[in-house]
Amino acid sequence: MSSLGRASAILGAGTLVSRITGLIRTIVLVAAIGSFGRPADAFAVANQLPNNVFTIIQTGILTAVIIPQIVKSAVHKDGGRAYISKLFTLGTVVFLAATALAMAAAPWLVTLYAHKFTPDQLALATAFAYWCLPQIFFYGLYALIGETLNAKRVFGPYTWTPVANNIISIAGFLVFIALFGGNQNAMDVWDPTMIAVLGGTATLGIAVQAGLLLFAWRGTGLALRPDFRWRGVGLGEIGSLAGWTFLMVIAGQIAGLIQTRVVSDASGEHPSTALMMAAWLVFMLPYSIFAISIGTPYFTQIAEHAAAGRDDEVRGDVARCIRAVSLFVVGSGIALAVAAVPATRIFTESAEQAVQAAPVLIAYLVGLVPLSVLFIVQRAFYAYGDTRTPFLFTLVQVALIIGFSYVAAAVAPLSQLAAAVALGQSIAGLVQTIIAIWILRNRLGGLELPKTLLSLLRFFIAAIPAGFAGWGTYVLMGAGEGWTAGQTGMTFVDKLLGAVGTGVIGLVAVVVYGVVLLILRAPELTVVSGLVKRFLPGR
Repeated sequence: MSSLGRASAILGAGTLVSRITGLIRTIVLVAAIGSFGRPADAFAVANQLPNNVFTIIQTGILTAVIIPQIVKSAVHKDGGRAYISKLFTLGTVVFLAATALAMAAAPWLVTLYAHKFTPDQLALATAFAYWCLPQIFFYGLYALIGETLNAKRVFGPYTWTPVANNIISIAGFLVFIALFGGNQNAMDVWDPTMIAVLGGTATLGIAVQAGLLLFAWRGTGLALRPDFRWRGVGLGEIGSLAGWTFLMVIAGQIAGLIQTRVVSDASGEHPSTALMMAAWLVFMLPYSIFAISIGTPYFTQIAEHAAAGRDDEVRGDVARCIRAVSLFVVGSGIALAVAAVPATRIFTESAEQAVQAAPVLIAYLVGLVPLSVLFIVQRAFYAYGDTRTPFLFTLVQVALIIGFSYVAAAVAPLSQLAAAVALGQSIAGLVQTIIAIWILRNRLGGLELPKTLLSLLRFFIAAIPAGFAGWGTYVLMGAGEGWTAGQTGMTFVDKLLGAVGTGVIGLVAVVVYGVVLLILRAPELTVVSGLVKRFLPGR
């Protein structure tokens, strides 16, 4: 268990630094092109395209299939070296082919996601796409190398290398501002040089992120060589497993496509694609720092126990992981919710925009706990080689997301369209998570649900006074008209005030949350003390 705590601490620290530098990257990008304008939405759609393809590759094939297969290959006489060499050769070919196909289809892809863009906005988004789509290849290599490192219990590099990507992006966006000026939110000023600097910077950062992982490969103890003899790599088994996850991710991408098409109607004057992506980045802070950092080492252990047929240990691992993750995400979620206005001020251009954007972040936060629990439950199915069941309960979520998106388009005003779509996604995720837990509980013969539900009840009880304390702090500091919303008119200072305000309000909420849990004598607090010790010098 100490190794899990150490791995979680390493992942958590790396994710925290990565997400903070990612926020700084977003701040600089907003300073360059804004967050509410048509150019900002054009770049957001184009830069999201490789992320969408990467999601299909990573979640649809690598996370669900490759880690369990690599864990199994460790029993081979060569420790899995030949198997992994074949896998890497095959993966590289697939990533190159996917990149080539995506670039050939760039105009069609942009139109598919943003059919309500104006003609000049579509042209700009397509130009950005040609610069951004090569990221698919580098994203694929990054995921393949990183997931292999995770399977071999080398957890740190996969989490830390995105920091380099963020640093390169920050530098590139600052160069853009120095060359062309900031707040370039008019459509008629963009020329090929500006497009190349912005899009090229985004792709260069991903390329460096993937390249740096190669330096960590020595920790696996494996030597790689190109091997095109793919017989023996288990393509039949991988194909049958990956087929369901591929369909699952495709279904999720369809839901995302519908969401983007719906909110593109608000592009220009209201929160739309760029703003939703920025809010999602903030939302991902607690999810990545806690759910992924704690859940990833557990997944490797769960896969090992499942491969050995130790169902009792799998049940215990899943239940402990859910309780540990929920402890953190409930507290951090309520802290972000009450600090939503200063948090969104970080990536908006005025206090008025922050007030308009805050509901988008709050709507996403409604689904923080279900998404974090689903991350764990879904991977328990993957550990048993079951990718069909996650596909089936994901279909429910996808159907609900699509339905809620069209309802939002019909009834929500344009100013709140993005928030309504985000809320629909959160509700759909809650339903999906309940179904997934019910199925897994029946399959494993229990998940320690009474104990886990009692823990969740404690966390939510503690969140109530924590939320009031944080909200009271926000009101005392002037609420949307106070200094936390950044009203000085100086871009950097306003965003800094937003960040400081978020920290102060969030800290008050988290402290109250922790005190109430102490009063309730929550046994899960031992998890906190264990992880904190991992960050201390000498640990």
